[in-house]
Amino acid sequence: MDAFNEPNIERIVVMTSSQVGKTEILLNAIGYYIDQDPSPMMCVQPTLQMGQSFSKDRLAAMIRDTDKIRDCVKDARSRDSGNTTMHKKFAGGHISIVGSNSASGLASRPIRILLMDEVDRYEASAGAEGSPVSLAIARTKTFSNRKIFLCSTPTIKGLSAIEAAFEESDKRYYEVPCPECDHYQVLKWKNVVWDDDKPETASYACEDCGSVIDESKKQWMLKHGRWTPTAESVNTAGFHISELYSVWSKWSDMATNFLEAKKQPEMLKTWINTALGESWQEQGDAVEYESLLERRLNYDHTTIPEDVLIITAGCDVQKDRIEVQTVGWGKQYEAWVIDYKIFWGDPNAQNVWSDLDAYLKKRFKTESERMIPISCCTIDSGGHHTNMVYHFTKPRQSRRIFAIKGLSQANKPIANRPTFVGKNKAVLYGVGTDSAKEAIFARLSCEPEDSTLHFCLDLDEEYFKQLTAEKRVTKFVRGKKSLVWKQIRPRNEALDTLVYNFAAIYILNPNFDVVEAKIINQDTKPREKPKKTGKISINRGNFATNWK
Repeated sequence: MDAFNEPNIERIVVMTSSQVGKTEILLNAIGYYIDQDPSPMMCVQPTLQMGQSFSKDRLAAMIRDTDKIRDCVKDARSRDSGNTTMHKKFAGGHISIVGSNSASGLASRPIRILLMDEVDRYEASAGAEGSPVSLAIARTKTFSNRKIFLCSTPTIKGLSAIEAAFEESDKRYYEVPCPECDHYQVLKWKNVVWDDDKPETASYACEDCGSVIDESKKQWMLKHGRWTPTAESVNTAGFHISELYSVWSKWSDMATNFLEAKKQPEMLKTWINTALGESWQEQGDAVEYESLLERRLNYDHTTIPEDVLIITAGCDVQKDRIEVQTVGWGKQYEAWVIDYKIFWGDPNAQNVWSDLDAYLKKRFKTESERMIPISCCTIDSGGHHTNMVYHFTKPRQSRRIFAIKGLSQANKPIANRPTFVGKNKAVLYGVGTDSAKEAIFARLSCEPEDSTLHFCLDLDEEYFKQLTAEKRVTKFVRGKKSLVWKQIRPRNEALDTLVYNFAAIYILNPNFDVVEAKIINQDTKPREKPKKTGKISINRGNFATNWK
């Protein structure tokens, strides 16, 4: 907060992990300027909806509970207040809350104090106007004493807006003293230590004397800490802090979460961003298919691994065929590709859909002869046979057979909320294809011994060529540097259908521990013999035809 009162500081950049109090910085800044230095202010949130939530849940509560500013801002319900949820006036100034996706809101009026929250979540462009950050900063040009505040958790290295802003600052880190040797140091994850398989024993090892520091000493260390700049900047103060400093999070909790995230490469990225407040370094643009051929394991669709608990299927509809990939899932979303089928025929005809329907009723046998059905199937509706997909999935939704459509925007969840489409109101799930491909390639890039994505022996060279038929390339989208997926081979159905399987398992959102427990109970529970009633058993056949 001292940086807001330093005359030579124009920009304040905070790159941080989640849940360490950055929203409180925003609120404190707003409260200070309302009370001590009334000015025109703007607070930019990633979306209009998030702006509304911030105003209702956080800003309104602060104004209500703070005596100094309660009387400065009239209640929005008052007739003569002129205040709304998104715009509040006070003597000498006002504050507007806008979404980064609103060009009109960003360009509405001159601003002296600009507060931008979670800038790495902003849209690439505010409508057709360009970068929301640039649009917002342009509103401050008429003020020589302007203050521009940016804060966010980072995302991908090289693309993160907050990381780029932090690199241009004086890069301040919070140094804390060792309770044993008084050596000042920045808390780093590599110095967190714990006993084997016991994250609850996590503590911190001093980088100078090696003393093991207990969690109970953290408060003392924070109290005696200091911000230390590590670079030079004329007018930008930058601050970085991670969850290691949080008073609401224990080192042992971080260690536990790290070990869980480590099991899934796609989750490790999130942990690096949100726990350490660091950007994620992508592991290469492409994966060579030859190396994946050597990772095939000795199983096939006739006998699948015992660790499989749930099975999904993903379907891609082409002009003359339907391609289906079937995947088994285990604990921590470990995946085994167990089958790949092509049903030839015109998707406008019924026979190919009948073949698919019969296949989706199939059960797969494990090594212990446990039979597992397909629990969820997703079918791409984005091609030339959209209505046929809706017609097929609608009556089979009780079997969890759903239509899907890819969403190419970055950072979309793998499985989004469903909508109802078509004349028959079929369920349609939006799929964050970029996020799914990112998760897949993270697994493919792992060392074979660390991989959580396995392949059966039946898969041929063509499958792996299709699986690696895309790579990430850097491209400018609406003036913003972005990573996009580019197809490098003519066919990519294997990759697409694997994406649809990821969508299927995320739609299911299973509790694997519960599934495993049910299987164990079924295996150990003795089967009861049917009781003899003395009645003659009658095969009634089809009720609809034999009702008489």
